[in-house]
Amino acid sequence: MQLGSIVRLLLIALTFLAGVAAAARADGKLSKLTHIIIVMQENHSFDNYFGALAYHPQTPYHNGNGACLAADHRCVDGLSCTVDAGSLTCSNANLDDDASLVAAYHDPRVCVSPDLDHEWGGSHFEANFAAPNNSLNQCLDDGFVRQNDLSLQPDSLTGESAGPPPDDDTMGFYTQDDLPFYYYLAEHFAIDDRYFAPVLGPTVPNRFYLMAATSFGHVSGAEQVIITSAGPPPTTQPYQPINGTILDLLDRYGVSWTDYYSDVPEIISFRSQAQVAVKGKLISQFYLDAAAGTLPKVPMPESDEHPPSDPRHGQAFVSQVVNAVRNGPNWKHSIIFITYDEHGGFYDHAASLGAPQPDPIGPGQCADLSNPPTSEQLGGGANCSDSQSVAQALCPSATSNQPFLASCASFNQYGLRVPFTAVSPFSKAGYVSHTVADHTSILALIEKRFFPPPKPGRQTFLTERDRSAADLEDMFDFDNSPSANTSIPTASLPAVDCAH
Repeated sequence: MQLGSIVRLLLIALTFLAGVAAAARADGKLSKLTHIIIVMQENHSFDNYFGALAYHPQTPYHNGNGACLAADHRCVDGLSCTVDAGSLTCSNANLDDDASLVAAYHDPRVCVSPDLDHEWGGSHFEANFAAPNNSLNQCLDDGFVRQNDLSLQPDSLTGESAGPPPDDDTMGFYTQDDLPFYYYLAEHFAIDDRYFAPVLGPTVPNRFYLMAATSFGHVSGAEQVIITSAGPPPTTQPYQPINGTILDLLDRYGVSWTDYYSDVPEIISFRSQAQVAVKGKLISQFYLDAAAGTLPKVPMPESDEHPPSDPRHGQAFVSQVVNAVRNGPNWKHSIIFITYDEHGGFYDHAASLGAPQPDPIGPGQCADLSNPPTSEQLGGGANCSDSQSVAQALCPSATSNQPFLASCASFNQYGLRVPFTAVSPFSKAGYVSHTVADHTSILALIEKRFFPPPKPGRQTFLTERDRSAADLEDMFDFDNSPSANTSIPTASLPAVDCAH
């Protein structure tokens, strides 16, 4: 191994350990927290939404240019820009396929169409265009423009070429003028600028981590549910992760929860249709329950924000959710976590870090209780054919029934950074956490708050990922509730949708 690679590995390990060690405890008693509300939207990177946060006029934050000190909680690791007459000129850039540089730029068009590449292979090429399987050792974030030119946004597309130069949507970012409600929440409550997606890949495996602290081998965006017969309605067979899901643990320890959905319930991947009918409710019921003060301990209101959807629609939805809780009886004991499943193909300058391998299951092996792994057969879980082909496209030597090759990209790496905001009376106002975290950190906080301490014969975690995850407590003061009286504005739907 070359010296540069060894140094890189040491830096990854030290950064990960420093992030864990720096995860300070909360001020006050965690027992004052009674509701953890999870709002997970889709497909935006930290830089895409909050890369310009430190340049907002009158902002409480300053930019660390990639070097925020651990104790500086007014520093944001955002884009490196200069401000001239209110306009931002940023130095973060990617090579284009003609060898020119495309710098990160404010994209006033708001909506992105067509979509950007955020699949397993594409995401790794975005992280390291020349050596995608080496993205853990060398996450250069240098392939966003070239990968999208090769895949979903070739330069010949009319929609892209019609945009302002540079016309590569992946490098676009938004400001407070585009997303004023999100910026208000970020500046008045608490955020984390080291919060990563769990997987360097698409929606489905990342959302599986929120439920199971692993994607149990899945790397495809096409395997959300298992369709076992034609409709209408189609019959689905839920996945069976070997260690179960957070839903199973919530049920085991008598903690109430509900999936409040706008379209398809998130839990349909892990619960039978009969159970979904009981534990899934339309989003309209969330607003009624919030007003009545009858929210379960772990509500999961969900909508969208996936390009080409207008992000201002997502902002208006989140505004409704936050204000429903803020104006209801459950507010004083709640945390609302607002985050995104993965980066959606949008550029982020921060290197993806090494992460705890959740279990022995490799990409495309898909071990689950439908076909438990043995010493002879590691893979063979349900509905895995697409993940197998996707994994082998990036690592042709990989097989589903042998230990996954150490030379290939695996689950020992986080994805890219995504926005993460904690809205709560307990939030430290204007606070930036630099604690390394991912979706399993939300699980870690749930497990710590609501479950009994683990002991022999009583496991209160799912995989190594949530067992070792930072639980985000440094963002809160449970004794003094410093943000209890913070007013929260509303966000309206855009008058014109997706103005390109």
